[in-house]
Amino acid sequence: MRVNRAWLGLVVLMLPTLLVGMDMTALLLALPQLSADLGATNVQQLWISDGYGFMVAGLVITMGTLGDRIGRRRLLMIGGAAFAVLSVVAAFAGSPLMLIVVRALLGVAGAILAPSTLALITTMFRDERQRGQAIAIWATCQFTGGALGPVLAGFLLQHFWWGSVFLAAVPAMVLLLLAGPVLLPEFRSEKAGRLDPASVGLSLVAVLLMVYGIKQLTVESVSVVPAVALVAGAAIGFLFVRRQLRLEAPLLDLRLFRNRPFTAVLVALVFAGIAMAGTGLVVTQYLQSVLGFSPVASAVLFAPMGLGTAVGTMAAPALARRMKQTTAIACGLVGSALGSLLLVGVDGAGALPLVMIGIAVLALGTGPLFALGTGLVLGSVPPERAGSAASMSETGNYFGGSLGFALLGVVAAVVYRGQMDGTSDSLAGAVAASRHLPAEQGAELLHTAREAFTAALHVTGVVAAVIFAGLAVLTVTMRPATRTTPAALPEVTRS
Repeated sequence: MRVNRAWLGLVVLMLPTLLVGMDMTALLLALPQLSADLGATNVQQLWISDGYGFMVAGLVITMGTLGDRIGRRRLLMIGGAAFAVLSVVAAFAGSPLMLIVVRALLGVAGAILAPSTLALITTMFRDERQRGQAIAIWATCQFTGGALGPVLAGFLLQHFWWGSVFLAAVPAMVLLLLAGPVLLPEFRSEKAGRLDPASVGLSLVAVLLMVYGIKQLTVESVSVVPAVALVAGAAIGFLFVRRQLRLEAPLLDLRLFRNRPFTAVLVALVFAGIAMAGTGLVVTQYLQSVLGFSPVASAVLFAPMGLGTAVGTMAAPALARRMKQTTAIACGLVGSALGSLLLVGVDGAGALPLVMIGIAVLALGTGPLFALGTGLVLGSVPPERAGSAASMSETGNYFGGSLGFALLGVVAAVVYRGQMDGTSDSLAGAVAASRHLPAEQGAELLHTAREAFTAALHVTGVVAAVIFAGLAVLTVTMRPATRTTPAALPEVTRS
């Protein structure tokens, strides 16, 4: 594939990558308006917001491996067409149930798009340096999409109805469908066997139950159901692992974990996701409930986190030319630890600038991990397994995000309750209670609750710093990436 054509093809791949990231976050601002129009209950709102992410997390393993079997470009075109059609249907949904179903189906399409784009990069860029640059651009689009999603949604909601948030994806998907067959190569593995339906079912159920359990543990007062879901998901996951180790052509090749750099990077991606998501959750609540910014303003003020990661990923290839990749990743993670520690000093009149600088530095430091680390994962496997490796990388990101909301969310809640001596379970509850008290008592309650939540933010920053510092140590102990089998160049078939 000619170089110029490969880079044009990368531009095409940037479209679905950007939109999948945006769709994960854009609905947060549209949810109140669409819920009022459709009459959605609190439970229905939860499924409207989470259904997409659940299905992406549950099916990304299947879709990454499926692309290796039936053709990565073919699967990407199917996903793009489905995403465009379903976005139109979602925009004109007439009931909460209809929107829940469509959002779940959009998640299926999103699960197709994410690993297909990353796996195709390995086909298009055979030169290691160019592939590293392409992966950095891919990662940049992913995180930029997440950062810009709420901002775009806020702009659209000021001028149009909530359905415009869904329609924004349609033009880009149409362009993908028109340009994809011309600029993107096809690739399928000749060694791939038949897709195992039992493995697909086990992986889907295991991931859905575990992600659901993790997310719900942080929002439900009674934790029995989420805990049961988590245990059941882990048990089904165990059965999935046993089956994969026995199959000649597994859905997910777990033998890849014998490669130490591969495993170390995946662990780092998961724990970096925990630190980032957990910190992001607490910071966004701090911006709204402590500093008093609106959801739209908070989305704009929080944008440095996504944009910082995007800048870090773009700078990663240049760093890799001056030092070892593992050194660049470790240095970035040390920077993330320092950014996390800045949050410990947040208080008083200078709180906002310090918060924005802290999350920007934290995010900037993760860029080399997401760009170079993803490249190390793909470089550790032969080309015919790139889809499977890409799906593992994406699954690690989703699990890290879900665990971050749960684990650091719980840490922040425990610190907050301790500071409040058990008189308040949440800052939102304290804000609501203050409205029913006399002015002086309400103001005192608000002041105490905001001080308690600020203390929770400080502890969250310390925990995130410890995680990033530990990952830096893990990274520098990695041996150079080696492939599990000789990596012949992929045979590219065009149709």
